[in-house]
Amino acid sequence: MKLGSLKEGGRDGTLIVVSRDLTKAVKASGIAPTLQAALDDWSNSAPRLNALSDELNEGNASGAFALDMTALASPLPRAYEFVDGSAYLPHVERVRRARGAEVPKSFYTDPLMYQATSAGFLGPRDPVVVPSEEYGIDLEAEVIVVTDDVPMAVTPAQASDHIQLVGLVNDVSLRGLIPNELAKGFGFLQSKPRSALSPVLVTPDELGEAWQGDKLHLPMRTWLNDAWFGEAECGVDMQFSFAELVAHVAKTRPLTAGTIVGSGTIANEDTGKGASCLAEQRTVETLRDGKPSTPFLKFGDSLRIDITDAGGHSIFGAIEQRIAPLRS
Repeated sequence: MKLGSLKEGGRDGTLIVVSRDLTKAVKASGIAPTLQAALDDWSNSAPRLNALSDELNEGNASGAFALDMTALASPLPRAYEFVDGSAYLPHVERVRRARGAEVPKSFYTDPLMYQATSAGFLGPRDPVVVPSEEYGIDLEAEVIVVTDDVPMAVTPAQASDHIQLVGLVNDVSLRGLIPNELAKGFGFLQSKPRSALSPVLVTPDELGEAWQGDKLHLPMRTWLNDAWFGEAECGVDMQFSFAELVAHVAKTRPLTAGTIVGSGTIANEDTGKGASCLAEQRTVETLRDGKPSTPFLKFGDSLRIDITDAGGHSIFGAIEQRIAPLRS
């Protein structure tokens, strides 16, 4: 099934079930008012939401309406926790090679992750508002999963059973602010503003054979200003599966239902597939030409992030955003 949230009913939105072709939806208020409420009681709400999804896809759902992407909030307008990884080591290797540093051996056995911003997510059609272009505005096209309640110290095999939803995120980064923050030794803060989630999140079974080994085996397609930017393969060169990432986060703490875990920027060893963030592209250019030639995003620039099935149909709906200045 596919789930989304309307921009109504308060800051957590109103839960809707969305048709497989992303053209119709129906409110799920009789089951749960919000997606977070559904996740809090997932064992009871999921079967009922699935039944409503079947009715909608069969054309029998009462109250069904045409889906308007601009009316959608993030499926989870806010979350208790968002933990982002860097599971694609070709990206890490290239970035470090460009500055003459080696990748620590531990990176190949111990996931690199950080605590991201979760107090609010941008809607899939909301602008990315930034105070200054000088901050080095970048997109990061990633896959995310959402869990139910995860016990502390689960194994990867156990963690797999707690992955309930899959989606996309534009994990916005302000590259110009990152070096000084990392130099303080305390991690990201101002350099990681609010991100945007895909219009819908889907259950793993909706992905069919594309979901194997707790990884999504489809290309991540990105466009900048309507021009092709990349289509890196999500299932290739991912050092750690989502089950391994979830287990890593839960090593010393339980995870609350609605926890979001990100893959990190999709990147392949084969640079011919393009990039999923500008920092990656600029690194490739630096290694090839001695300096980057692709600029970071400017006000008025647009981006599109999407994943399609074998028939070319969008699975999660596209994230489509424009970069905008902060207005006083």
